[in-house]
Amino acid sequence: MIVHLIDGTYELFRHFYGLRRFTKGKDRPMGAVAGVLNGVLQLIEEGAIYLGVATDHVIESFRNELWQGYKTGDGIEPALRAQFQPLEDALVAMGVTVWPMVELEADDALASAAALAAKDRGVQKVCIWTPDKDLAQCVRGDRIVQVDRKSHAIRNADAVHAKFGVIPERIPDYLALVGDTSDGYPGIAGVGPKGAAGLIDRFGRIEDFPQEILGERQSQALLFKRLATLRDDAPLFSDAGTLKWQGATKDFAATATQLGDPRLCERAEKARHSPKALESGSPTSIALKKKPAKSARQAQKPPP
Repeated sequence: MIVHLIDGTYELFRHFYGLRRFTKGKDRPMGAVAGVLNGVLQLIEEGAIYLGVATDHVIESFRNELWQGYKTGDGIEPALRAQFQPLEDALVAMGVTVWPMVELEADDALASAAALAAKDRGVQKVCIWTPDKDLAQCVRGDRIVQVDRKSHAIRNADAVHAKFGVIPERIPDYLALVGDTSDGYPGIAGVGPKGAAGLIDRFGRIEDFPQEILGERQSQALLFKRLATLRDDAPLFSDAGTLKWQGATKDFAATATQLGDPRLCERAEKARHSPKALESGSPTSIALKKKPAKSARQAQKPPP
């Protein structure tokens, strides 16, 4: 089986702001929820039947206690925040496994689910459907990969190294040094992406840096590394087979109508009985291809 893990919060934000390009600022009350469900249903229609969706039930997590400037829910538009709970409810009604996270983040759930699925001998591959650089630390060879649905890019371990200059396991060290503005920590002043990759390539983990490299800033770098390190120990499931989609619940017809998209129910029923053949250019088809990614050296090699 191939397990597909989806960042529901990322998808909700993406659809919410993406819709604004077409609605001239007039937000559809549940437009983003309907958009996420259509996207998840497309994966199911194309054969991705072992799947789970992680959401931030609340934005705040244990990391807010570690760093005062860490991201919060402040500033989230009310029209977007109002769709958090309805998204979780709608996914459950559609029969999809959902992990609404409190204390931990959706990213932690994705990391935990990927680790659990990878340990399952019945799992051939794990696809994490988000381009978020935080999740690059979860990539392992060609077994656990990231998929960017928008660009159709697949990021395996070689691709992570080509992009960031470090192996997936060192992504937390890399982010600790360069910072992550979206999560609210600045990194170490004066250390850019190339410098960070060079230091990690030379010395390894931040814990192993000679004292003179960062000096008094090493303790702060280690704090940022803790913020960047995803938890992979959430007990989300014991058998990846339980992630199999068995069809929508009897409540989904009412849910789809409330969302203003009754066709969702028809599509779910059709997908349950006769999934569509994969199209060669579909995101799911691209994700499932066993196409080796370029190594860092190949990525940097100029064309002849």
